Amino acid sequence: MKLLYAEDEIAMSEAIVDILTYHKYIVDAVYDGEEALEYAQAGQYDGIVLDIMLPKLDGLSVLKKLRSGGCRTPILLLTAKAEIEDQVQGLDLGADDYLPKPFPMELLLARIRAMLRRREEFTPDILRCGSLSLNRQSYELSSGGHSFILPKLEYQLMELFLLNRGSYLSTEELLVRVWGYETEAEVGTVWVYISYLRKRLLALEADVAIVGKRNVGYTLEVKG
Repeated sequence: MKLLYAEDEIAMSEAIVDILTYHKYIVDAVYDGEEALEYAQAGQYDGIVLDIMLPKLDGLSVLKKLRSGGCRTPILLLTAKAEIEDQVQGLDLGADDYLPKPFPMELLLARIRAMLRRREEFTPDILRCGSLSLNRQSYELSSGGHSFILPKLEYQLMELFLLNRGSYLSTEELLVRVWGYETEAEVGTVWVYISYLRKRLLALEADVAIVGKRNVGYTLEVKG
């Protein structure tokens, strides 16, 4: 699952991103409202965690612009504890939930899980690149009328490539994100699973490929 996290306090942002990453979320961190709006409009996120008190453009303005522009991504607002008006206004503008600051990390994680569950229940979730599509509910990888139901690890790896298409992911990063920090698997395992996915793409006759760059990593590209 991929999150956008907008918070202008750098130390807090880094700490929360570390914890979210540990819990297997992919996180893009931004530090002002203009960046938050730009990333949210350009990226494909499962959820957005948005602090109201942001420089350049406040969180409520970001929320309003996203909703008026048709963005339906679930949004969790972080608000000052006493600002009831902000909480009410945020919900009226289309926020899915709010969380007063300061908050225990366990509660933030619970609110994010609840927000993402609601999204999964009500929104079909298909990732696409070229002729390829991945159904995140059924794990079905499809192209040109052909399809496979992917095993869990293949699915997680393909999801990462689709969510980060255009960006290279190192072997070590793929290992941590799919297998976890405490895995006993080695980098060779990543190469094996990339080989599996490449065979799937060939069998599907998809117009995309997993491309490797020496000493950099792997990315998903539409064939030229």
